[in-house]
Amino acid sequence: MQNIKNGVCLFTKLLLLPSLLREGNILYEKMIEFLGLCVQNLIKSIKYLFQVRFSSVIAQAAAISYDSLPISLIIAFIAAAVITIQVSKQFLMSGAEAYIGGTIAVVMIREIAPGFVALAIGARAGTAISAEIANMQVTSQVDAMKTLKVDPVGYYFTPRIIAGMLTVPMVVLLAELVGITGGMLVSQAAIDLHPARYMNSAWLWISTRDIYISLLKGAIFGGLISLVCATQGYSTRGGAKEVGTSTTQAAILSTIYMLVADFLVNLVFYII
Repeated sequence: MQNIKNGVCLFTKLLLLPSLLREGNILYEKMIEFLGLCVQNLIKSIKYLFQVRFSSVIAQAAAISYDSLPISLIIAFIAAAVITIQVSKQFLMSGAEAYIGGTIAVVMIREIAPGFVALAIGARAGTAISAEIANMQVTSQVDAMKTLKVDPVGYYFTPRIIAGMLTVPMVVLLAELVGITGGMLVSQAAIDLHPARYMNSAWLWISTRDIYISLLKGAIFGGLISLVCATQGYSTRGGAKEVGTSTTQAAILSTIYMLVADFLVNLVFYII
């Protein structure tokens, strides 16, 4: 009887495989098409780089990074605490507790802080960008701007992209400091590691190159999240239901493209 069930399950999976491949191919084509839209909007935004109002950039910087700062720092602290708990016991058992600080510092600077900050900002600020522009699109406010000969891309996209690229690296830097400090506190509580040993290890392992790369990641992620979410909102058509769907898609797309960008940056600076 069990063999029959296993055979039925295998047969069902084989039947579903072609449809899954078709869906995957459709999704891939849509993502490539959307990437093309993002590139077009980015090129248009660059044309308005020196025409954007400084007050607009400041307002978007507050909406993108400042409002997301608390949740970003909380996530960084918790992530560092969890990683420290996982590695502390293992390092202690092998007599390598002196390397805990360096390990946490490198992990936070290279990957955790830039990645988790980008995820937090994408979930909070990115969805807000998409919802705002999508709502303006479905209520014909964007068409009204075109009637007044104002380019919506220059008005909506450029300030947000600039603000994201300038301010997200600052949040990343603060998240790195909070994460390293959190690891120090947790390691002291978990295995009674003296803070001086922890910080000495962290100081020896940290390199300015890693810090620069993490700040570069923050700038790329900040601009990418703003661009992707704004493009998704700008592409919205329909009504209130489509606004909600577009907001969800913006969160998903910004996460996917952020992870791809993270992979490419790591590939360029740490592999090639």
